[in-house]
Amino acid sequence: QVQLVESGGGLVQPGGSLKLSCAASGSISSINRMGWYRQDPGKQRELVATITNNGASNYADSVKGRFTITRDYAKTTVYLQMNSLKPEDAAVYYCYFRQWTGVATEYWGQGTQVTVSS
Repeated sequence: QVQLVESGGGLVQPGGSLKLSCAASGSISSINRMGWYRQDPGKQRELVATITNNGASNYADSVKGRFTITRDYAKTTVYLQMNSLKPEDAAVYYCYFRQWTGVATEYWGQGTQVTVSS
């Protein structure tokens, strides 16, 4: 079992920045992918960015050039630096963790609210 603890959401003005973090703990495989998805009420959850244990990352087109995903040295915490935030970035952001231990297993954080408003 893997536990995910998120932090860093909040209210920011358009053009501002926020940094989200998500710490994973528990039975963690060395082969994994961590990242962030987001969801607006009434909409489907969508990919924001993910990064593998080898450092390979991918981003949604809507956030490329503005958001940066990184992992710490121990590779159990993932960060999402969000710059030049727009009102359309407002959503609940969910930490995502997927690992391979012979089977693929996914975990989700509880979500953290990001509000972009003047």
